[in-house]
Amino acid sequence: MSDGSSHRFVKVKDDDDGQRLDRWLKKNVPELSYVLAQKLLRKGQIRVNGKRAKPDSHLIAGQEVKIPPSAMQTVQGKSFKTDKPKITDKDHAFMRSLVIYEDDDVIALNKPYDLAVQGGSKTKRHIDGLLEVFADKEGVKPRLVHRLDKETSGVMLLARSAKVARVLGQSFKRHDVRKIYWAVVSPAPEGYEGTIKAPIIKSGGDYEKMEINDEEGKFALTEYAVIENAGREAAFVAFWPRTGRTHQIRVHAAQVLGCGILGDRKYQSIKDEESKRIDADMAGMDIAKRMHLHAHRLILPDPSNPRQLLDITAPLPKDLVQSWKSLGFNHKYKQDPFEALD
Repeated sequence: MSDGSSHRFVKVKDDDDGQRLDRWLKKNVPELSYVLAQKLLRKGQIRVNGKRAKPDSHLIAGQEVKIPPSAMQTVQGKSFKTDKPKITDKDHAFMRSLVIYEDDDVIALNKPYDLAVQGGSKTKRHIDGLLEVFADKEGVKPRLVHRLDKETSGVMLLARSAKVARVLGQSFKRHDVRKIYWAVVSPAPEGYEGTIKAPIIKSGGDYEKMEINDEEGKFALTEYAVIENAGREAAFVAFWPRTGRTHQIRVHAAQVLGCGILGDRKYQSIKDEESKRIDADMAGMDIAKRMHLHAHRLILPDPSNPRQLLDITAPLPKDLVQSWKSLGFNHKYKQDPFEALD
């Protein structure tokens, strides 16, 4: 709403209770630049319930934030508008089709392959930009709780409120969440199960690529269990990344086990003679042209009742089902190979 002087008055929603004022402005007044917001706050032109406020002030649900007309940034005399894509009926149908579980606290999606979770300079379509589909009557959108690589499919969790997001965030931070990934690796590992402890750091040559570095890397731990073998050519392996480092499973599989994820171009090792033979053996099979890594199952405390568990499974997509079948693997495997682990 606004008054006769074109001031805007925005009421703080329940979902924004406790949020810092500067972060609230960034989300709710996107046309207001950071520099201008700081200037207006210093001059007392942005007020909360009629009083001056600092950038790090924590808002309370129900408060009213006064935004002056000068908050509208101008570029060469023209009003600055955010480039926000319109959500279409097709977008609604698409996002609803991804839902595999929902309740009053969370929404779980089966994220498809080749869809980014968040945007970037070259990424215009992504999960985060389509969350408006799930907005409630007050316009509150769910929040991302964790992320998956663009090339990885599978279960991804959204929190319906800031409070639930904080609770779930703590569960991930305390490592109370069991994340089970399914993968096809090639060649098959020599051992059938084990624990990988290998620190990970960003590669100096490629900022989007990670590598093992015992001296400077961050601690990373991954459990793995071979479910089935297809000779030496490939194996169906379950992974449980106990830590959440970028590309953790992909790096540990390729650089520690020496068995990269099938179709993972970023971490494919130099082809040796055995690898070339394996590629030739698999050439005639119906194998999906993508990375064979799928976030299959998520087990975590229910945010409303920590004594109970949410157990959410994302079925394999059709292209991976065909790969599993072609290699003779059971795509309907039901067991938890890490059940005996703490």
